[in-house]
Amino acid sequence: MELEQLLRKRELYQQALPRIPALTLQSYDQAFEVEYTHNSNAIEGNTLTLMETKLVLEDAITPGGKSLREVYEAVNHQKAYRYVKDCIAQKLPLSEKIVKDIHAILMENILVGGVYRNVDVYISGAQHTPPSPNEMYRQVKDFYADLGWKGGVLDPIALAAWTHAEFVRIHPFPDGNGRTSRLLMNYQLLAQGFAPISIDKEDRLAYYNALEAYAVAGDLQPFAAMIAALEEKQLDRYLAMAGQ
Repeated sequence: MELEQLLRKRELYQQALPRIPALTLQSYDQAFEVEYTHNSNAIEGNTLTLMETKLVLEDAITPGGKSLREVYEAVNHQKAYRYVKDCIAQKLPLSEKIVKDIHAILMENILVGGVYRNVDVYISGAQHTPPSPNEMYRQVKDFYADLGWKGGVLDPIALAAWTHAEFVRIHPFPDGNGRTSRLLMNYQLLAQGFAPISIDKEDRLAYYNALEAYAVAGDLQPFAAMIAALEEKQLDRYLAMAGQ
């Protein structure tokens, strides 16, 4: 899809937001938050269904037969996403502090968050092996240094794709890198005036393949195309709510 078309839809979306009834917007945003939390956790193996995620987040009900960790993962993800939106409202650029804060919120009551790993890690089924701790530390520092200038040379969709793909390639935390990187992707989309997106758990294989193309061959295009398609669908939903 043409970038110009997506940028035009972003403009229409921003114009349309004030015309969407407040209750409609609130109920959609709430439904998206539940769906996004469910999908992001399910990609990592969390077994809560969409309805069980809703019960946890909206009704504070813990479903039977589920582990406490799975419940914490849902609650924490909602908190981390809201923290992202708070930072965006304050117009804060993405920084190392914000990334560590996001991870610490995701890992609350699970493990100590916001601390980089000091051991090697391996990703099942992937050709790419994340860097060893010393090299990882250098690469993650480069990642933060590159955030600024990448924003000047990449289009907004490519920037969101790169932020996610590069962060998860480095894999700086012992656990929670996938959830963190999907929140960083949405951070960049929101910062550029786009709508947040959710990658369906059913699309997990295509998603992993797109990330692998970047990690192994440095090819960002498949993942950027996936984000662009999801973004267009999301913008179309908002435009439909505004009667466009």
